[in-house]
Amino acid sequence: MRPADTLAAMVSVSLPLPGALPAPRDAAPLEDAWEECTRPVAGREGRRESWLAIEGMYCAACTLTIEQAVGSVPGVESVQVNGGTATARVVWSPARCRPDDWLAALSKAGYRGLPAAGEAAAEPRRRERRRLLWRWLVAGFCMMQVMMYAVPAYVAPPGEITPDIQSLLNWASWTLTVPVMLFSCRPFFSSALRDLRHGRIGMDVPVALGLAIAFGASTLATLDPAGPLGGAVWYDSVTMFVFFLLSGRLLEQRLRDRTAGALEALVRRLPAMVERRSADGSFERVSARRLVRGDVIRVLAGEAFAADGTVVEGESRVDEALLTGESQPLRRVAGEAVIAGSHNLAAPLLVRVDQVGDDTRFAGIVALMAQASVDKPRLAQLADRIAGPFLLGVVLAAAGAGAWWWATGAGHAIGIAVAVLIVTCPCALSLATPAATLAAAGALARRGILVRHLDAFEAAARVDTVVFDKTGTLTQDSIAVTGGRAREGVDPALALQWAGALARQSLHPVARAVAAAAGEGEWAAEAVREWAGEGVQGVVRRGAAARALRLGSARWCDALELPGGPAEVHLADEQGWLASFSLDEALRPDAATAVGILQSRGLLVQLLSGDRMAAVTRLAARAGIEWRWGGQSPEGKLSHVRGLQERGRRVAMVGDGLNDGPVLARAHVSFAMGQGAPVAQSRSDFVVPGGQLSAVPAVLDLARRTRRVVRQNLAWAAAYNAVCVPLALAGQMPPWLAGLGMAASSLFVVLNAARLARFE
Repeated sequence: MRPADTLAAMVSVSLPLPGALPAPRDAAPLEDAWEECTRPVAGREGRRESWLAIEGMYCAACTLTIEQAVGSVPGVESVQVNGGTATARVVWSPARCRPDDWLAALSKAGYRGLPAAGEAAAEPRRRERRRLLWRWLVAGFCMMQVMMYAVPAYVAPPGEITPDIQSLLNWASWTLTVPVMLFSCRPFFSSALRDLRHGRIGMDVPVALGLAIAFGASTLATLDPAGPLGGAVWYDSVTMFVFFLLSGRLLEQRLRDRTAGALEALVRRLPAMVERRSADGSFERVSARRLVRGDVIRVLAGEAFAADGTVVEGESRVDEALLTGESQPLRRVAGEAVIAGSHNLAAPLLVRVDQVGDDTRFAGIVALMAQASVDKPRLAQLADRIAGPFLLGVVLAAAGAGAWWWATGAGHAIGIAVAVLIVTCPCALSLATPAATLAAAGALARRGILVRHLDAFEAAARVDTVVFDKTGTLTQDSIAVTGGRAREGVDPALALQWAGALARQSLHPVARAVAAAAGEGEWAAEAVREWAGEGVQGVVRRGAAARALRLGSARWCDALELPGGPAEVHLADEQGWLASFSLDEALRPDAATAVGILQSRGLLVQLLSGDRMAAVTRLAARAGIEWRWGGQSPEGKLSHVRGLQERGRRVAMVGDGLNDGPVLARAHVSFAMGQGAPVAQSRSDFVVPGGQLSAVPAVLDLARRTRRVVRQNLAWAAAYNAVCVPLALAGQMPPWLAGLGMAASSLFVVLNAARLARFE
């Protein structure tokens, strides 16, 4: 299909209005992809947001072009474009416009848009990657040949090369440079022409002008060696500059694809078809989009879950690594929950569908990542704003330099103008911040940590205080045995084994905590009977040894509770009280380690909780936190963080509950742990679905590394311009060296940022 046909087909796609019927089973894959990347805007009735993957973006100025083009369409309320990932978020009103309206505006501006979901977005990017690779290969091959023909002119003494041989070398170089200009340079010329047609100067305008002038002047010099341009040929400079510039863009594209690939890998985890149980008990394959709550589906080993649900039959292990960060497969049996996007690994499961579509946790995670993909740091926004005026200054400076030096010879003046156009192109400056932050965001996304605001890296790098909420953040949604005491002469560990044998026969949360603490022992329980409100009794036996025991409340077990101490469960035999086991909230496994790492980094760690002070003190001691406050209302937490900030502290808040929303919004940096409440996640900068507290020091460490890389990139770009621009204006930098310097600066920025993608 010709590109024009593809674009026409793409523009004809329209999104269903809210409340429309689901697409038919044979709906085009592109329509399905549009539905995947479009959803209602929270809190804004009648508004939808769509994510686009954009083809044809080559520089920072493209973001402003696209935002202005799409934003001018009636009914489009806002447009956010991220040049680093080549994606856009469009908020629009279905009552006032259709997607084909703003897609037509995008097409008129010279770009193509596709749904930023699934294969619909992946295929054009793969196609563009192949094209760029071919352009790079052609430029590289021709550059090597042209350089070979240019060497004699550099090394031979004056007069040694006869005019006819020099003419032959020039024509051979011209022949090899033509494919570079027509094929390899096409992205630069296309982008420059598009910008000029719309009255804008983008990043590729000075590049295209420099290449066109250098090639045109070289061609005239080749046609008329005795003319005013003399022997001024720059074919080697042109091909070398194109090759190194394409090398930088190839690396930039690779970095962009790695970041966008994290979102794509997440989106593609949902299956297109599922096996749904019919009324007669048979299974039929239907589209996953047709599932409704209450359906029962069969998920085979190796397949992904299409919806949130509850296992009703079977036992297996599931992989939730990409969704929750949980690296180990998890056991799932009847009655336990599974989440959309996770993978069934071991055996078939029957699952009752509880949530579908936008109501699933999977959809929430995808929305968070999609929002982050169009976010731009403040420094990147500043670069976008100044790109146009700066580039206009570049063109004027090049024209002025050429006019100033014209008296010394046309060839010399044109060479200086070309060098100024090329050396001053601010590619490195425009890439300095977005390349680093996107690489860091991609590294976190591949480890199950979602970044909602790229600006958060800058703030996180300056954090000196970390404040934790307690319940659901430092603790899990369960209780645990934290200690024990026994009657004189009784081994507490043995008493716990006896208690565990009884506890395994009960489903009570306290019994489960005791059973988990005891583990799988040699003692077994028989003749077990459970008394509501009291506990469980029975006989525990190991071989010939047997004891009749009771496990439960203090009154039932004749136990004396310690005043002011933690909650306890007690064990008794015929003689009365035998042992007591302290119960407390289960601390997350990595809580103490994470707190220790933060403190070793010199950060102040505090604990705020609405729980009573005694419970907060006990848990703070277990986690290794010295500074703690209990009985805190949401207003109290907010006041505490505000007080820290007024004293000059840079605060990171870690929470998960509904009442954490205000304080998460107030903190300089915020983390929402676990699945949390939607309000908490909407106010946070980083979301850790798996709830691993080790993510907090990891993110802060990566933020500091990102800040260092951004500063290195900006320092390099500033130093490069400070040194090279005066040299070019003074005529001390030939075009080949200007091209090499400009390409090297962009390569340095991209390679330096790519180091962040390997963060562990």
